[in-house]
Amino acid sequence: MPAKTLYDKLWEAHTVRVDENGATLLYIDFQLIHEVTSPQAFEGLNLANRQLWRVSANLAVPDHNVPTTAREGGVADIADPLSRLQVETLDKNCQNHAITEFTRNDIRQGIVHVIGPEQGVTLPGMTIVCGDSHTSTHGAFGALAFGIGTSEVEQVLATQCLVQKKSQNMLISVDGEVSSGVTAKDIILYIIGKIGTAGGTGYTIEFGGSAISALSMEGRMTVCNMAIEAGARAGIIAVDDKTIDYVRGRNYAPSEQSWAQAVASWRDLHSDAGAHFDHIVHIDASAIKPQVTWGTSPEMVTAIDSLIPKPTDECTQTALTYMDLTADTPITDINLDKIFIGSCTNSRIEDLRAAAEILKGKHIAATIKQALAVPGSGLIKAQAEQEGLDKIFLEAGFEWRNPGCSMCLAMNADRLEAGEHCASTSNRNFEGRQGPDGRTHLVSPAMAAAAAIAGHFVDVTNINLK
Repeated sequence: MPAKTLYDKLWEAHTVRVDENGATLLYIDFQLIHEVTSPQAFEGLNLANRQLWRVSANLAVPDHNVPTTAREGGVADIADPLSRLQVETLDKNCQNHAITEFTRNDIRQGIVHVIGPEQGVTLPGMTIVCGDSHTSTHGAFGALAFGIGTSEVEQVLATQCLVQKKSQNMLISVDGEVSSGVTAKDIILYIIGKIGTAGGTGYTIEFGGSAISALSMEGRMTVCNMAIEAGARAGIIAVDDKTIDYVRGRNYAPSEQSWAQAVASWRDLHSDAGAHFDHIVHIDASAIKPQVTWGTSPEMVTAIDSLIPKPTDECTQTALTYMDLTADTPITDINLDKIFIGSCTNSRIEDLRAAAEILKGKHIAATIKQALAVPGSGLIKAQAEQEGLDKIFLEAGFEWRNPGCSMCLAMNADRLEAGEHCASTSNRNFEGRQGPDGRTHLVSPAMAAAAAIAGHFVDVTNINLK
């Protein structure tokens, strides 16, 4: 048999039919649902009087619009009427169609791309979709996962299939070892800085190399989460013992009776030796330093010890004007107003531990107006509190919040005011992403915590933790 890439294997295993024009009818194993992109899909389903093809292949959770403050009042606590309506509509649709939903006061509630892996819904070899671009997160498990539009959400609900065009294969191999203090977030920001936000257009990216293998599963999720920011349809990483150990025993994982059979099938979820990739990129892991974005796109990124670059075109000049930054200014001279640690990119327990390690025994700078720590799920919040991380954040001057998308995007009460600069562990720094005229700088959790203490960006690798 010819050597195949991991992407080829996943695609072929889920192909129902290939049309003459190359369009493929692809079977979808699981769909994750949230409140923003599902209402119209359910409405279309209801108008056509269609039933769900496989109810158990769906899991819903509100995350984008939910407040991260007190929740005793239930949905009534959501001040914005549109946000409240979206959450109420999700609740109603899930009740009407018997879909399991982790409602906002369920301890399992959280960000959709956090709860999937946490619950064991995300399994190796699956096809997974969600009406959310960062569905690529789940590719860390050797799954083919990608975001879809509202009409496609309806199609999967009704048929459990999608018509798709196959991508090309790209391998990004991060070889060698990263320096101490360099994280998965720095790796993926560095990659995007190298290939650009259109570098992966038309491709599914497989991330490989010794530096990727060395990452924890949570680190791998961070890398795959931002594959979409490189323009890729999806990001995937081969299955290994770390993958299998992470999945074992989770709520939706295979039972003990079928575990051995499942693991045996997962062992083949890697690219074969000699498999053809349409494009290969090699990255020297030792060259990666802590990264900070300076512009309005994830590709506008540089190392912490660098200067803000000179504009090379109208786009970069517009970005500098929007960010109110001047070329040749040291990155460490950028003063900050707010700090956000959270999002589907960096809100897991390892992210919170990394930030807390920096913050322990210290306090945020007087110039920081607000600092938020937002766990990715209720279970992560409970674990962090059991470990005492909440006390470290609170004593340092952070606000310790309930789970949700929070300040990643301006769809809830957590947002930037015009002109404010924010060190954010989220995934996008577009104009207005965190609030109208807000200015976002993407960094790792450790870098965000260090910036909170200093009031400006600092090199986390130079901080003495003792």
